[in-house]
Amino acid sequence: MGPKEFYHHSMYIALLAYTAPDTEVDYALPDHSEWLRKQFTKGIFLVSGKGTGAADHVILTRSMLRGKLDAVLASDPFVVQRLARYDVIEFTATRTAQELLAINEAIAS
Repeated sequence: MGPKEFYHHSMYIALLAYTAPDTEVDYALPDHSEWLRKQFTKGIFLVSGKGTGAADHVILTRSMLRGKLDAVLASDPFVVQRLARYDVIEFTATRTAQELLAINEAIAS
């Protein structure tokens, strides 16, 4: 596949915001942590961490179709239990640091 064939696949920044009290979120945290681990193992998530301001948690994903990402995020125990919601920023990576070329096939090809 050439580079142009990858450009229709966007990368995403998923911003998680809690919609329930911290005590309820804390109770579901082990399930959420396991879910995160599985997404990293599958290669779907690239980076995650605690957010500040509007996002309680931030996730950078690999390039994929938006429908697939929506299905993955809907399976988060926080979402299933209605403890949080995601806002997603979609972008097409056109420049990538040398260390990250392997995750941006559009540039690496």
